[in-house]
Amino acid sequence: MSVRTIQSMTNHHDSGLLAHIGETLHTWRERQIQRREMAHWTERDLHDVGISWSEMLAEVDKPFWRS
Repeated sequence: MSVRTIQSMTNHHDSGLLAHIGETLHTWRERQIQRREMAHWTERDLHDVGISWSEMLAEVDKPFWRS
């Protein structure tokens, strides 16, 4: 017969794990928003930040989970 203690039934996942997941989801959402906005930039906007049209298209085409 096995006796289980309260210790063995405790969730050992650190709350840091949930914080890390939350931060990752937030980062992904921010990337999605920023890339959607960038897709509407004009030539002047691109010139102001120093990127070319092709660089902008490459960035906009990335999936949200890629940095």
